[in-house]
Amino acid sequence: MEELFVTRTSMPSFEEYCQAIRPLWDSHILTNMGPLHQQLHARLEDFLEGPVSLYANGHLALEALLEGLQLPRGSEVITSPFTFVSTTHALVRQGLVPVFCDVLEADGTLDPDGVEALLTERTSAILPVHVYGHPCQVEALEALARKHGLPLLYDAAHAFGVRYKGVPLVRYGDASILSFHATKVFSTIEGGAVCFADERFRQPLQDLSNFGIRDADHCEAVGGNAKLNEFQAAMGLCNLRHFSEEVALRRTAFEEYLACLPPSVRVLQPREGTEGNYAYCPAVLESQTARDRAFAALKAQGIHPRKYFYPLTSQAGCYMGRFRGHTPVAAQLASRILCLPLFPGLPPGTPEKIASLVARN
Repeated sequence: MEELFVTRTSMPSFEEYCQAIRPLWDSHILTNMGPLHQQLHARLEDFLEGPVSLYANGHLALEALLEGLQLPRGSEVITSPFTFVSTTHALVRQGLVPVFCDVLEADGTLDPDGVEALLTERTSAILPVHVYGHPCQVEALEALARKHGLPLLYDAAHAFGVRYKGVPLVRYGDASILSFHATKVFSTIEGGAVCFADERFRQPLQDLSNFGIRDADHCEAVGGNAKLNEFQAAMGLCNLRHFSEEVALRRTAFEEYLACLPPSVRVLQPREGTEGNYAYCPAVLESQTARDRAFAALKAQGIHPRKYFYPLTSQAGCYMGRFRGHTPVAAQLASRILCLPLFPGLPPGTPEKIASLVARN
């Protein structure tokens, strides 16, 4: 079996991408919200059915969102530890205090009852994660946020193209961030976006991506440099054309895993009403020992799954013991999770071979 990684970047044909970037050699416009950036922005607003602000990557998008909201420094934000460290890093880098809430065993998303138990007068926002592209309990979280007058922000890094009850998942809550990293279902090589509900966010978010510069004569904010360049935008325009077919191929591989994995292995799936993007195949094994045996057996065959997300961000060396939160369900999931290779172009029969290796170990 050829060496396989947990994902492989989706790319258009070489010829399609070359055609997309060919005009750059005539215009010499490579950045600063050029024509391709503007085209991608317009097409994403159509696809995602609402306002979008583009960024150089998803992490900067989240930091810009937090900064734009002007949450009080030192205030608490309730979030999940079952996520990539970027979620927690963004909060801490913006002077905010993460409070870790436990997750639901069924799908790994934030437990709304746990959120309410953690609320204090210091809470300034709620930041759940649509982990693996699985929709959080958006109705319960919305009711909770409105009851307490708190901004509801989603880390939707995994959730591009996911719809819940017919609505793009990024349209729930006050704002959501997306990642267009090369490992994601939709990629601009690097890239990200903030999807927001209130049009008043549009100009401030754009300012924060471009040094706070409003126009040639006005600098209105202390912004950074988080612009998506023209080469990234070209890749995004190409990949957006093929998004539906890419998701269909992912779904085929995902369903093959479901058919082949042994009953002792549970695959986390989104709840009813979800049109997923099949970003990951998160398999939960019987124990950490079983997970680690399977991981080693696959690696010995040149197959590289990932322990997404282990350890919890609350257990990272830079955060150990610093912030409050009791998360036994998240810890239990993290110790047993193994994301199996899933991407368009996965050789036929590969899920069956991987499932057989997992079952034997």
